[in-house]
Amino acid sequence: MSARRRTLLRLSVIFGIGALLISGRPSLGDEGAKWAEGDEILAAAAHPAAVKAGFAVLEEGGTAVDAAIAMQAVLSLVEPQSSGIGGGGFLLFYDRKSGRVTAFDGRETAPRAVDETLFLDSDGKPMAFMDAALGGRAVGVPGVMRMLALAHRRHGRLTWARLFAPAIRLAEEGFPISPRLHAVLARHAAFFRKRGITAPAQLGEAGPYFFTKDLNPKPVGTILKNPAYARSLRLIAERGVAEFYTGSIARDIVRAVRENPFSPGKMTLADLAAYEAVAEPPLCGRYRVYRLCAMGPPSSGGSTMLAMLGILEGFDLARMRPWGLQAVHLYAEASRLAYADRDRYTADARFYPVPLPGLIDKGYLARRRQLIRLDHAMKTVTPGHPPGAKDAGAGTGPDHPSTSHLVAIDREGNAVTFTTTVQIAFGSFVMVDGFLLNNQLTDFDFNPRDERGRPVANRPEGGKKPRSSMTPTFVFGPQGRLVMGIGSPGGSRIISYVTKTVIGVLDWQMPIEQAIAAPNLLGRGETLAIEKGSALEALVPALEAMGHRIQRQEMVSGLHGFTVRYDAEGRPHYRGGADPRREGIVRAR
Repeated sequence: MSARRRTLLRLSVIFGIGALLISGRPSLGDEGAKWAEGDEILAAAAHPAAVKAGFAVLEEGGTAVDAAIAMQAVLSLVEPQSSGIGGGGFLLFYDRKSGRVTAFDGRETAPRAVDETLFLDSDGKPMAFMDAALGGRAVGVPGVMRMLALAHRRHGRLTWARLFAPAIRLAEEGFPISPRLHAVLARHAAFFRKRGITAPAQLGEAGPYFFTKDLNPKPVGTILKNPAYARSLRLIAERGVAEFYTGSIARDIVRAVRENPFSPGKMTLADLAAYEAVAEPPLCGRYRVYRLCAMGPPSSGGSTMLAMLGILEGFDLARMRPWGLQAVHLYAEASRLAYADRDRYTADARFYPVPLPGLIDKGYLARRRQLIRLDHAMKTVTPGHPPGAKDAGAGTGPDHPSTSHLVAIDREGNAVTFTTTVQIAFGSFVMVDGFLLNNQLTDFDFNPRDERGRPVANRPEGGKKPRSSMTPTFVFGPQGRLVMGIGSPGGSRIISYVTKTVIGVLDWQMPIEQAIAAPNLLGRGETLAIEKGSALEALVPALEAMGHRIQRQEMVSGLHGFTVRYDAEGRPHYRGGADPRREGIVRAR
């Protein structure tokens, strides 16, 4: 048995993930591969149909951005519970020739008429989450299509219209309902029945599309056709993205939001027309010999990940057992400290002066590190005082994980890591012209003031972007060359999922698929959440003896990523990984 195979076997035993991760190299034609290798192109996403579309674009000579657009269009159709053209996202693009990374911000914005009382009831109390989440109230101005159009203008090669062809064809011909889509629909059906909904028609366009007449999800394998979505994509392909923001689609969006029977929203045509995507430098920082680049505000992903890593940098993780007791304890404590700062100090930087340099300052993080005891968990964790911080109330927003992630590498070595979302599963459940609208405004803190009456940084305001946790990330090695791209869905847990994977690859030299499949965990507040059914459950007695308050939870990440190694001549070799917890796959050549 080779040394590599012995290592894989050892790690699979540690993590309890068995033969899945010690199988031999997958066939390049394997539509279900969770890892793949190649020297030319690579695509990974949350559904095989999306990967097929993106890989075909790459084979035609399209760029990584072209592939991302094609995959997003398909994901909107086949994985509508997670992302869509009615949502938002963050995309990092790496230009191999220049070595430059560009961060594209397509985060949704609150309509101008929104104020901090958006999610308060008539008594001034925060609404129940699902009362706020369904219908038009929580729909933010979608940003992903403006963002993708901007990225395409800068870095696309194939025609805009060509990129939508696979999704249009699939929408017209139909696709089979997957077990995962069916399972999420079943949970929604049960919820709707509890609210007294008995007929699909009560749910608008989405009801008859997803459910049978008795409000059961259509069976697994049912061929689902969406001619309305095909028409929308044709309009966008032929007339450009302006059709979405100022044309007939825009008018349909505003009508659906403002006239929604569950909860009308405040979006106007002017809100849609005014939306602008942003392209800017990423947030970058160092971890050991590596340079990591991710998203800055309104995402909290980059700063919180870099804070966690900056705290952990003072410990020799490489000498510890991968996700053994000591490593889990330190990771949990670093996570609790970083999330405490996240919850208080991160928001849309146009509305609150986020102390971004201070949050990732090495000296500040060294002081935070001193709060960690090696033998016992901290009893309480409070936000620190990073350099440059202004006083703000601590946020307490809800966490409802969803979202999707994809990566792509083209023939020139350019790469994309792209996290995309409609917020909770199926977003607002408002379907317009064949696609679902987000309910992203629920990422604001519902209560705009803390117990001392201080304004919360992430409170609702007109034109503001709600705080995000999306963490698309590139990692560069000591010579400045790209060595990794990663990202995940999962609500506020995204940051921990990505950071866990980064540590697995960089500190423990795991293959990307091993690092992805390792058990998930999250230290936040007074608790340590561990992935239910994973090997971490064996550590619970020892962790509790150290003072950790353990919660066993379903922690279904959807990580997709790649690593890059270089031969003596500097030629790259790619290895991609897809999360075994979801339907995603990788293809490479």
